[in-house]
Amino acid sequence: MIRTLSLLALITAGPANSAVYHVGPGMPYETPSEVAAVAWDGDTIEIEVGEYTGDVAVWTQNDLVIRGIGGRPHIIADGNSAEGKAIWVIKGDNTIVENIEFSGATVEDNNGAGIRLEGTNLTVRNCYFHNNENGILTGPNPDSEILVEYSEFANNGYGDGYSHNMYIGRVAKFTLQFSYVHHARVGHQVKSRAEENYIMYNRLMDERTGTSSYIIDLPDPGKGFVIGNELQQGRDAENWAMIHSAQDLNLINNTLVNDRRSGIFVSLSGSRDASVIQNNIFAGRGEIEATGATLRSNLLSEDVGFVDREEHDYRLTATSSAINAGTTPEPALQALWEYIHVINRKEREERGPIDVGAHTF
Repeated sequence: MIRTLSLLALITAGPANSAVYHVGPGMPYETPSEVAAVAWDGDTIEIEVGEYTGDVAVWTQNDLVIRGIGGRPHIIADGNSAEGKAIWVIKGDNTIVENIEFSGATVEDNNGAGIRLEGTNLTVRNCYFHNNENGILTGPNPDSEILVEYSEFANNGYGDGYSHNMYIGRVAKFTLQFSYVHHARVGHQVKSRAEENYIMYNRLMDERTGTSSYIIDLPDPGKGFVIGNELQQGRDAENWAMIHSAQDLNLINNTLVNDRRSGIFVSLSGSRDASVIQNNIFAGRGEIEATGATLRSNLLSEDVGFVDREEHDYRLTATSSAINAGTTPEPALQALWEYIHVINRKEREERGPIDVGAHTF
């Protein structure tokens, strides 16, 4: 079937019979939900910067690209939800969402999400999720891969411990990179049941006022790669442990800071003989519960030598005991980048022996 495009629809024909929809005030399609009802597979939706209050949508098409232009458009739930689930329910496959802000998702079962994924494969880039009951919530799908990068999640969670900044279901692979995730409300900063998890070069924090439970929770069997992150548990955190994993965990070149009176930096469920914990800073009071794991070149200290611990600046000073204190991990586990606040990165440069932690001096 050949698609017919109306000039009055203010859309632009794209490659392979796809279309680009321009959405915003004064245009024939003023809201994202209007386009969600008419778009086809492979289309691109460009949403003008502005506030879209009460506009919720279900996206059923495959291979969509949905992006904000001219700034970051803000989708505000304002008491509405799509199918009683989320601001956006994405049922199609291979969706890309870029440069959108989602806030205020609340539903009857206290599980309202900024994005609820029910399709296969999702990329989220340069987005901001805040003050929802969940930031992103995905269902189980053994064929699905989720990528989240250069994004911020803040103050998501109903406050019951069952809703989180993000909750990834049983999917094949989840990657979170170059993102800032903070102040989850009682729930976890990151919870994932994916078979493979790549949590790399992020800032996952309670800071001064956060009340999260786990910073990272990987409760199902599989493989976890947690590399090059800044991880901090606040004074008022709900849980003793920062990281919980039932997976074979590779914890490499992270900076973990526990500002509670006491706690557990890492808690591995069962004997995890394939786990490697290497080149990490463990600052503050806490234990490492890692039966069977290989521990190598980690630094446990109350005084590591950060630029400004109180302001959560965990870069190293010239006198830091973390400098040159590491050992070279396997090539596949080497940290290649550093997270730069806010939501940026730089290449990790080693001059001589490896520095311990998420940053080089």
